[in-house]
Amino acid sequence: MANKKAAKKDILINKRNKLRNVHFKSLMKTSIKKAESAIENNDKELVSTVRVALKQIDKTAAKGIIHKNSAARKKSSLAKKLNKIKA
Repeated sequence: MANKKAAKKDILINKRNKLRNVHFKSLMKTSIKKAESAIENNDKELVSTVRVALKQIDKTAAKGIIHKNSAARKKSSLAKKLNKIKA
């Protein structure tokens, strides 16, 4: 256990940031799964669902929760799947 005041504060900050990170990662993963499901089922709202997923990926990367290259890879994968279904 931490003894110094700054170390105790760091523990609290890390706990708060972990909760935030888990929340946004969960939102991102859920939106990606919804988009992939929409692509497989060829839904009417396909483009808007994918657009929401891409926006969520961008938000997560902008907050520094995932790396920008990881975000680019996820976005590219979704775009490839979308383009394959449209063609």
